[in-house]
Amino acid sequence: MFTIEHDFDATVITLIDELPEAEAGSRPLNEDVVIQSFEDRVVVEQFDPDTGELAQIVLTIEQLEELRAALNLPEGNYRLQRG
Repeated sequence: MFTIEHDFDATVITLIDELPEAEAGSRPLNEDVVIQSFEDRVVVEQFDPDTGELAQIVLTIEQLEELRAALNLPEGNYRLQRG
């Protein structure tokens, strides 16, 4: 399940871990992942229950585009052509 909210300066997507009823109890649920998309960057956050801290990754828009492309490519080295 996920939610999408449009704030003043960002779009916020929250990914909520859930299990089908048939798999309930087969593994612990993970903490929600919150993705904040700004004009110049994307911030990915997830609470780490082991440390009690919020883990945060900041990606530039270019890095996000490379990640998107990488999810659909075989292993290797690539460089995206920017127009």
